[in-house]
Amino acid sequence: MSVHESKMHLRGDMEMHVDIHGEGEPLVLLHGFLGCGRDFRHLGETLHEGFRAIVPDLPGHGLSGNPRGAFVFREVARDMFTLLDELGIDRFRAIGFSGGGNVLLHMATQQPGRVEAMVIAAATPYFPEQARAVMRQLTAESRSEEEWREMRERHVRGDEQIGALWAQGRAFADRYDDMNFTPPYLATIRARTLIVYGDRDHLYPVELALEMYRAIPDARLWVVPGGGHGAAFEEREQFVRVARSFLKAQ
Repeated sequence: MSVHESKMHLRGDMEMHVDIHGEGEPLVLLHGFLGCGRDFRHLGETLHEGFRAIVPDLPGHGLSGNPRGAFVFREVARDMFTLLDELGIDRFRAIGFSGGGNVLLHMATQQPGRVEAMVIAAATPYFPEQARAVMRQLTAESRSEEEWREMRERHVRGDEQIGALWAQGRAFADRYDDMNFTPPYLATIRARTLIVYGDRDHLYPVELALEMYRAIPDARLWVVPGGGHGAAFEEREQFVRVARSFLKAQ
């Protein structure tokens, strides 16, 4: 497997780290909030076999900087288009988990003609109160030593970077002008879309998956029985098989 690693400068002083794997049609892989691009290694190389995989660390995550100081999904979507423009990529397919799926929803509505097909797992059209309650608890003081250890493995710019990420996640609880997709807005999405949800997701009730499924014109829905927020990783072999089949279909 060929791997190319690079740092790209986007929008002035924004430094974005991206790994590029393999050859073929472009496949953008967007990790969740608090994660990093290396999280996709848990799904194995089969996921992107036959594709040119574009795997960034989202702003402020992993090796990427975030001079803005805030994390706004619609702005991150614009960053992703800037990255793809720098790479000379017009149309693409994509997979996004949780926060990465939220970014994809913005990408698919900002420039609908560029997203051919996408798999969004544990994404949401808006933050329900049960998610906001969890977000309000994202303080550095409340995190365990194990959580600090896991975060330090992913985010290598120091504890200040990690503290900033938790503060940004906590700020989601009081923000209503970013993730606020209405059915008519979702109806502008032109990409074939596979929505993956666990029916025991502690952040997003499965009713939100149904809302997106009914609103997005060319959507499919896979609900994982007993699956949590990380259902795609819990059922990784089946997820890889289903996602690849969906993305390769014409």
